[in-house]
Amino acid sequence: MRKFKSVGWAVVRRVGSHVMLVKPDYLYTLSIPQHKELGIGLLRRLIKQSGLNIEQFDDL
Repeated sequence: MRKFKSVGWAVVRRVGSHVMLVKPDYLYTLSIPQHKELGIGLLRRLIKQSGLNIEQFDDL
């Protein structure tokens, strides 16, 4: 979540075990589960929806 926040995503609400992030003028709302580890498929999907690629995400 810290990496997403560093590129402009902001927490708008917490629903159960998920945190919702939004970015102004962006199509998606990211729903990030609050688990110790995320599955690789879920993480890749969140990265893609955020408009980043894996290399950019790793560099953050």
